Amino acid sequence: MLEKALVGNKSYWSWVAVLLAIVGAGTLAYLYQYREGLHITGLSRDVSWGFYIAQFTFLVGVAASAVMVVLPYYLHNYKQFAKITILGEFLAVSAVMMCMTFIFVDMGQPLRIVNVFLHPTPHSLMFWDTVALGGYLVLNVTISHFALGAERMGVAPPKWLKPIIILSIPWAVSIHTVTAFLYSGLAARPFWMSAILAPRFLASAFAAGPALLILLCFVLRKFTKFDAGREPIQKLGLIIMYAMSLNVFFILMEVFTAVYSGIPEHLMHFQYLYTGLEGDTTMVPWMWASSILAIISLVLLYNPKTRNREFTLGLACVALFVSLWIDKGLAMVVTGFIPNPLGTVTSYWPTLPEFVISIGVYGMGALVLTLLYKIAMTIRGKVSA
Repeated sequence: MLEKALVGNKSYWSWVAVLLAIVGAGTLAYLYQYREGLHITGLSRDVSWGFYIAQFTFLVGVAASAVMVVLPYYLHNYKQFAKITILGEFLAVSAVMMCMTFIFVDMGQPLRIVNVFLHPTPHSLMFWDTVALGGYLVLNVTISHFALGAERMGVAPPKWLKPIIILSIPWAVSIHTVTAFLYSGLAARPFWMSAILAPRFLASAFAAGPALLILLCFVLRKFTKFDAGREPIQKLGLIIMYAMSLNVFFILMEVFTAVYSGIPEHLMHFQYLYTGLEGDTTMVPWMWASSILAIISLVLLYNPKTRNREFTLGLACVALFVSLWIDKGLAMVVTGFIPNPLGTVTSYWPTLPEFVISIGVYGMGALVLTLLYKIAMTIRGKVSA
């Protein structure tokens, strides 16, 4: 089936060329980082996880969100999701590949990651996070390959695939739960040490992922003959409305606990985010922008008229996705280090090489997703014909 990705019109190859250029720029920036070391990034002794790990955290949620279309279609026989299930699985594949790449570029000596497999440590959450991500990638590649192959042949998927599909559902939940445990298990980081961090991660994932899937369906409709249909898109709109509501509720619970209790070690992190701390207001405009975008998205989603109109639904999805990216892909990880356990505020902002490398990783993910969607669209076109 891979040969189908090598056939396309001028617009398709122009888009592939743009993505290859982005990947090339990111590769050159990474080679520069590899030669010079991580000192060219904004990382420091106090802030040892930054933009790379934040993108990893955000994309794990995007990958896990595939369960929101897999579960209704395969377990509850919701046939309206038939057209978009493969799109969700392919999105999960590309997201997991980006997650792994962000871990790779974050390592000062990338080959050290081999030690995770050569010297496994079952008591380490890092080890289990690696197992969860690798296993989830294998599951989604297997499911999408055999399901799409069966569709191409016009036959039912093999029966042995059903248990694997069922296994992928709790596995999807596990990858973001283990990621949350990486943070919440650190006693010296009060900002992360919360029992609701895992549910908060899952709620944001089940909002951001389906929102991106809706936007991808709109893009595919515009540039290809694929139409996911109105009903599944509207159902996804309802899903992201409820998931985003839960996410906002969890955040408000965290803010209330920090503010009402007045525990300085917990409160200072929220002060850093929303009002600034010791003159450092780096995250303040970003977090208020995230809050405003979250409110806008919920207003558009709760109103049935705007939720059912595709243009305003698209605006809501964009606002929601950007809001959650700022929250998890920019602020969540860094704020756990600021201030440090001794109360010192160390400013952090990604440097130009970090941005270029990160854009290159996203370009790689977009390229993989483009090729996978091209295969799916070609097979769907032939099946329809």
